[in-house]
Amino acid sequence: MLIRRLPPETVNRIAAGEVVERPASAIKELVENALDAGATRIEIQADGGGLSRILIADDGHGMAADQLALAVERHATSKLEPDDAGDVDLLRIHTLGFRGEALPSIGSVARLTITSRPRDGGEAHQITVEGGDQRPVAPAGFPGPHGARVEVRDLFYATPARLKFMKSERSEAMAISEEIKRQAMAHEGVAFTLDLDGKTTLRLPAEHPGDAGRLKRLAALLGRDFEANALLIDQSRDNVRLTGYAGLPTYSRGNAGHQYLFVNGRPVKDRLLQGALRGAYADFLARDRHPAAALFLEIDPLYVDVNVHPAKAEVRFRDPALVRGLIVGALRHALAGAGHRASTTVAADALAGFRPHAGVSSGPAFSPSSPSAQGWSGWQGWAAPASANAQIIPGLNDRSARVESGAGDNEDLRYGIAGNSATPESHSEDMRDYPLGAARAQLHGTYIVAQTRDGLVVVDQHAAHERLVYERMKVQMARGAVTRQALLTPEVVELDPAEAARVSARADELAELGLIVEPFGAGAVLVRETPALLGDTDVQGLIRDIADDLAEHGAALALSERLGEVCGTMACHGSVRAGRMLSGPEMNALLREMEVTPHSGQCNHGRPTYVELKLADLEKLFGRC
Repeated sequence: MLIRRLPPETVNRIAAGEVVERPASAIKELVENALDAGATRIEIQADGGGLSRILIADDGHGMAADQLALAVERHATSKLEPDDAGDVDLLRIHTLGFRGEALPSIGSVARLTITSRPRDGGEAHQITVEGGDQRPVAPAGFPGPHGARVEVRDLFYATPARLKFMKSERSEAMAISEEIKRQAMAHEGVAFTLDLDGKTTLRLPAEHPGDAGRLKRLAALLGRDFEANALLIDQSRDNVRLTGYAGLPTYSRGNAGHQYLFVNGRPVKDRLLQGALRGAYADFLARDRHPAAALFLEIDPLYVDVNVHPAKAEVRFRDPALVRGLIVGALRHALAGAGHRASTTVAADALAGFRPHAGVSSGPAFSPSSPSAQGWSGWQGWAAPASANAQIIPGLNDRSARVESGAGDNEDLRYGIAGNSATPESHSEDMRDYPLGAARAQLHGTYIVAQTRDGLVVVDQHAAHERLVYERMKVQMARGAVTRQALLTPEVVELDPAEAARVSARADELAELGLIVEPFGAGAVLVRETPALLGDTDVQGLIRDIADDLAEHGAALALSERLGEVCGTMACHGSVRAGRMLSGPEMNALLREMEVTPHSGQCNHGRPTYVELKLADLEKLFGRC
């Protein structure tokens, strides 16, 4: 068979299939060009889901007439400069774009028009490319002092088969909106405007660069609830910096759609980063819940490769273990700093569940024919017999505990809930001044009702104590107090030689977690002891999971997660059960310990341990304000 050179038009269309997957991909490339050009204002218009027309206008430094023709040539770019020897360093990429493929790829499958005026003066010029056919550069009008306007019409008209793979106009428009949101998150100092089919759907003014401006931009895109429940992240390790905001565990979502990750200002979808985010919340969320976060990683370009994917959506780190450790450590530090705090949406959800009664009465409240609730008399209260009451309100006759104000507030908690230094030392202190207030009652043997200065708190006693017990067990593990049990017969686990070598190399770290392994030939390891917490565990499966974790993340996550799951199960069984009556001192001691225990605002599965309702919220329920 003969080997032939492909025509330039065919080469460009092949490249377009990689770079321009859909209208949102074309817009991503064009917006990144505008950002690289130093734009402070970017306007995006899209009609027909971006297939009919796309317009990107910016106020960047623009291009001169002699540069327009080069801009639409394949692998022509202003973002890479050769050194004195003529070599181009692809390991130090400081711009979003650098491949020089976007404009020629778009021009090969659509009708592309670029109009630009340079910042340093001169007239505006225009160039047009239709299906790979380039027109001469010509003078043109331009509305601004400098910048560029890139218009794309009839996307994929030159490759009709590609149009069959496009989704509905609505789906493509949603993808465009999502892409602009990501770009806007990464560049809060740039103003963005998005018009879809002539309607402005996004208008974001430029914010002051920094944490405050970034949070304001995130609030505009993710909602005010995210702003109210976000934790500031700012940690550095070995010249790698992680900043951004992460949501409280009780502000979790049903999918990973609210996770935004950026590397040097570039939106990415990276398995390593997503895995690290999931691992950081492993102690706080159930498997079907996902944290909300916008994280920004700043790293020397020499230590990250952005040239591993045509669309630059994936990256590769030279030291992935360092990056993962930084993300997990920074997030857990922020979560620990949140203490017992729960998200504001918990109270909002609780208030939404209240339905104030508004019965319509056709006669006096005391009339036997009153249509109000059965058995109720406005003069006599509940007049029905006790047996009827039980049917009207289930649980009405269940046992409940009441705490008189100031009675025994400083006694230690019994029945396995230890008191702590946060317990008041004198009766003169009013526990209503504490964050979780003073216990006033226990309802249905499950819920503690506490009074604060400006509202009330309802605590799930089992969920709260489960978290307290779990945190104590984690502290014991961190101190190296993991009890081991020796296997009656050491177990040999056969692995790939490379996997066996990785596991053996981490033997010391595994021993700290209670797992004793040693090499056993070229392709196997010998397991002598396992953590006692795991009980009768599947040793073969455990070692293979650890080997997979070491290959992908450089850390034995499987063992840590299994120990975490066992600790969670043990904490659940060892905590105060629902239905158990607690005394006033016991309830108050539980509240005090929650206040000084990290993460006590949610149980091990991410559910809230308490709900706080402000007095103003209660007054709204009754129309008092």
